[in-house]
Amino acid sequence: MLLLAAAIWGFGFVAQRLGMESLEPFAFNGLRFVIGALSLLPLIWFLKARGRIKGTGETGFWRRALVGSLGCGGILFIAASFQQVGLLHTTAANAGFITGLYIVLVPVLGIMLKHSTGLNTWLGCAIAVVGLYFLSVGDDFTISFGDALQLAGALFWAMHILAVDHYATRIAPVVLACGQFLVCALASFVVSLTMETTTLEGVKAAWGALAYAGLISVGVAYTLQVLAQKHAHPAHAAIILSLETVFAAIGGMMFLDETLGARALFGCGLMLFGMLVSQVPLRYLVKSRHQKVP
Repeated sequence: MLLLAAAIWGFGFVAQRLGMESLEPFAFNGLRFVIGALSLLPLIWFLKARGRIKGTGETGFWRRALVGSLGCGGILFIAASFQQVGLLHTTAANAGFITGLYIVLVPVLGIMLKHSTGLNTWLGCAIAVVGLYFLSVGDDFTISFGDALQLAGALFWAMHILAVDHYATRIAPVVLACGQFLVCALASFVVSLTMETTTLEGVKAAWGALAYAGLISVGVAYTLQVLAQKHAHPAHAAIILSLETVFAAIGGMMFLDETLGARALFGCGLMLFGMLVSQVPLRYLVKSRHQKVP
């Protein structure tokens, strides 16, 4: 489920770029997240009718659902906003690889939650930072505005993974997914109404991108993430989800005619390698093959 979500999100960068040819960032986010939330309502009704969602008659259930939705949805809004606005100023490939830094940040932030963090995390972080330099920092030691926004967004994507990990075992995953989408959509619409001008013609022109970004990227992929993280360690989830960076680069080359120079490709390779190193405990590399690894 996590691998499928990664592929969907990677190609979703293409849809997000194409959608902004007709819509501004916050309007696009508001529409795609409300589409994603609405797409889950039939599933919630079906699961509730089958008794698969327990405790809905309890007051505590809806209180936990509200708190979880506000927490996860608020962080999701900030992360998605940085990403969407950043895509106006950078390529889908750059956005994918820089966003993918959240898998290095997840265990680092986890220290504050008393999660264990090994030497491999710091080694992977160092490698990824060097890769970021080759990908995004120019000869004059400046980073583009779009890449800087994606970097800020990566911090909030890491926080979102930890928030989902916290609430996914306390709330029915599909309810949590729908609730956070609604919160994110509402916040996006509020900002859009104050800063942007949206027309019906623009919405119609972006319908294809909205359908993919709303129904598939949001409705399907985020739900897969919530369902999968109920049974996966956040660090393990992060390493699989990081493959969205590869799919983003492939999608950008296939559908947006984007190209990466030798320097950028080297940086991307280092970033992906650093992400992988950060998730593989060094003890796995030194254990004898005759020993049982826990």
